[in-house]
Amino acid sequence: MKFSEILRQFGDAATNHSLTNNPDQDPEITGVAAIDEASNGTISYVEGAKFGSFVGKTDASALILPQDEKLQMVAQERGIVWIATSDPRLLFAKAIALFYQPYRPTPEIHPTAVIHSTAKVGSDVYIGPHAVIQQGVEIGNGAIIHPNVVIYPDAKIGDRTTLHANCTIHERTRIGADCVIHSGAVIGAEGFGFVPTRTGWFKMEQSGYTVLEDGVEVGCNSGIDRPAVGETRVGRNTVIDNLVQIGHGCQIGAGCAIAGQVGMAGGVKLGNRVILAGQTGIVNQVKIGDGAMTSAQTGIHSDVAPGEVVCGTPALPYKLYLKVCAVYGRLPDMYQSLKQLQRKFKNSND
Repeated sequence: MKFSEILRQFGDAATNHSLTNNPDQDPEITGVAAIDEASNGTISYVEGAKFGSFVGKTDASALILPQDEKLQMVAQERGIVWIATSDPRLLFAKAIALFYQPYRPTPEIHPTAVIHSTAKVGSDVYIGPHAVIQQGVEIGNGAIIHPNVVIYPDAKIGDRTTLHANCTIHERTRIGADCVIHSGAVIGAEGFGFVPTRTGWFKMEQSGYTVLEDGVEVGCNSGIDRPAVGETRVGRNTVIDNLVQIGHGCQIGAGCAIAGQVGMAGGVKLGNRVILAGQTGIVNQVKIGDGAMTSAQTGIHSDVAPGEVVCGTPALPYKLYLKVCAVYGRLPDMYQSLKQLQRKFKNSND
């Protein structure tokens, strides 16, 4: 694919580029690569000045650059064609899509799939080997059900949703359109509901629903539990990484990003556009406001205000956390100073 064709594919996002002044410099681009691994014929990107030094040594034939005239000049001097944009990473993601498309099987129902007579399957659906579709299940048009997927009774799968191999969709689950559930994920399993009694734990049946709105993506081996009553809900276009646990009755807003090994106890409420970094842990019934963020390994025990950035365990506002970290590193010296003061005080009293 010629560089000029890539520019046409990008449309308005590619208004600032090197071909404006050098229309004859139009290399063939055969793929994409990381800036430090790029070779002749590939296109790569630099997200900002922090990585600007790579422009002077990369072997890429084309670059997606920030709106930085110095970096553009370096690329020009090295004979590398470029596109400038306010969001290089986003444009690079679009470049990847020009050269790679995920595997999408041709619609068919494999003869080894087990589909209950009461299940409703839409048009242009793929159902792979040994998939099990139980009674009352509804599958929308264009859905993809990969091998060994199990869908329990009364579950509903929306149009164009993909269920990857070996994921499990339990009863009373509602998955919207254009969702992706990756391998090993379990959606709608029983929430962890047990009532203590004198004779042991009494199991509270989980009769509620699990709802994933349109455009939700769930990573490998993640679990989203259904509640005793009501529903667990994940808002539209929320993305969930691998190994995430979302407890029964949680309410997740739209456009959230939840990184690997995050754990939420029951009843947690996230607003819209919340970002949870890896291994964040949240106790039950906590509310986190719109646009809030956590750093890795944050432990949240109380509500977080909208837009707040919190860190540490227990979670503290970001600026306060930095001050605490600075003091923490000085604790050994402070302890020695305290011991000296104690000795002086004791000696003065003697």
